[in-house]
Amino acid sequence: MTRRPARPNSSDSDRSLTTTSTGKLLALYGSILMELRERGIVRSENSPVGDYAEFLAARAFGLTLARGAAIGYDGTDIAGVRYQVKGRRMTRWNPSRQLSTIRGLESGRGDPFDVLIGILFHGDFAILRAALLPLTVVRTQARPQPHVNGWRLMLTDAVWTLPGVRDVTDMVRAVVPAESDLREQTD
Repeated sequence: MTRRPARPNSSDSDRSLTTTSTGKLLALYGSILMELRERGIVRSENSPVGDYAEFLAARAFGLTLARGAAIGYDGTDIAGVRYQVKGRRMTRWNPSRQLSTIRGLESGRGDPFDVLIGILFHGDFAILRAALLPLTVVRTQARPQPHVNGWRLMLTDAVWTLPGVRDVTDMVRAVVPAESDLREQTD
């Protein structure tokens, strides 16, 4: 049996999770996802990383999120600028900064979006960093991944130094819902 690494800053509730059965943990996770959906924080009951990133981007930049049928972008602002939103949750087991697959960057296909919003999360979903990347920067930094019919972008610290990239970490952190905000939404 593989020994689990110690949890940094674990609370009493974290410790109680270690004695909870796997079935109960999965049921709790499902209930959490349903509640997050009811509160409007996520739009699906898949991994909440992408949906939460979209929620924060919409709040921070006044985006209208696209319906599921939109191809290549996740939302638009009042001026019609199209935004692709990508989030990555980094953990001690997987500290990778690789964003999920970006599609439609092939030449001759038109522009799938105008700006990419990249948000890096700590394992507990606290925001590490966030940036706005113009499509021109995404095209120069992303690498083709033929096996998934898309492109891979690593959101390394160096990306923040590229011309045209804007650090929006503070703007995104400012819209993280306070616990009291969430209670009011569901009451």
